[in-house]
Amino acid sequence: MTKTVFLLNGPNLNLLGQRQPDIYGRETLADVEAACAALGRDLGLDVRAHQSNHEGALVDLIQQARRDAQGIVINPGAYSHTSVAILDALHAFEGPVIEVHISNIHRREAFRHHSFVSARAEAVIAGLGTEGYRAALRRLAQLLA
Repeated sequence: MTKTVFLLNGPNLNLLGQRQPDIYGRETLADVEAACAALGRDLGLDVRAHQSNHEGALVDLIQQARRDAQGIVINPGAYSHTSVAILDALHAFEGPVIEVHISNIHRREAFRHHSFVSARAEAVIAGLGTEGYRAALRRLAQLLA
């Protein structure tokens, strides 16, 4: 049976491939979403991708996942370091959560070293570039098996 996974991306990730390619690479969000959908099919996952620059919209999507998804892969972007609201929404979600960061947040500015989301995540993947999304899906498939 296919399991549904929400792939959630936070602020500025819609600019992936354009914004700071020296840090985030040249792959676009559409490229990432297509690769994740294809891998998801191979893993028996229905990957539903969403991106928002708005904290409340991400909270709404996490709440929707309570009904519609068995797992979440989330790159909260800058909200990682500021959003207790996203953390609280994730605490209300009963399935596994994997947090992804394209860059290694621990090699960057000090304010990026702490993520509220990490307190809820079963795993945190940072610094693998966009391959981190695919690693997260592989791990989520294992957790959901």
